[in-house]
Amino acid sequence: MDYSHYRTLAITRRGANDAVLDIQMRAANGKLPTAGHDGHRELAQVWRDVAADDTVRCAVLRGEGQGFSGGGDLALVEDMARDHATRLRVWKEARDLVYNLVNCDTPIVSAMHGPAVGAGLVAGLLADISIASRTAKIVDGHTRLGVAAGDHAAIVWPLLCGMAKAKYHLLLCEPVSGEEAERIGLVSLAVDEAELLPRAYEVADRLAAGSQGALRFTKYALNNWLRQAGPTFDASLALEFMGFSGPDVQEGIKSLRERRAPDFPGGSPF
Repeated sequence: MDYSHYRTLAITRRGANDAVLDIQMRAANGKLPTAGHDGHRELAQVWRDVAADDTVRCAVLRGEGQGFSGGGDLALVEDMARDHATRLRVWKEARDLVYNLVNCDTPIVSAMHGPAVGAGLVAGLLADISIASRTAKIVDGHTRLGVAAGDHAAIVWPLLCGMAKAKYHLLLCEPVSGEEAERIGLVSLAVDEAELLPRAYEVADRLAAGSQGALRFTKYALNNWLRQAGPTFDASLALEFMGFSGPDVQEGIKSLRERRAPDFPGGSPF
């Protein structure tokens, strides 16, 4: 498999027989990886390539720079809010990102440090083994933007940390530290930041050395819990993208540009 066409992902091989694929989300701004038009598409597509690559026995996903992922690029968000064709395309990518991760039979390990937001967080929490630095800052910021918490939130947060915690963090956009995320079951492990990559690579090497049939069949069976939640995810994603055509997202974008709290208009959509 040739991964050289990826521009927003730095993909290299490591471990015994180059069986571990190291996928790093690039920080184009020098600070945090953000999902623009290309980044969002590539993060959805790469898991199909990983699944089709018989030489890969495990994949590690990590971020570059000051954090794991910085969420959606505001230029992309603005394009989604004003253009139906863009909104439709990104909706398909967001759907594919989740289902490609769920259906990728290759074991996936995520290593999250600093901020973990947006499309990167989708992959980080849907990884089979999710490892966060204790000081990582996990945030689902959809309602702050003025749209429903779609993406991965409805399919996996209640399963990982329970409905009460899921609602608290998703409705309020309340950050979760890596340490707290481990305590409530949102991530597999929390470690000191200096140990993050060594621990992720250690876990990946163990998975790569294991029985691929046993590991992949186990993953497939366990991910049926997520497949059962597919209709819930589909509804949440549709409601999220419906919100991109509404008035609240305009105020959400403006408030982020102006670095202030949003002032959403009143009224219920129901």
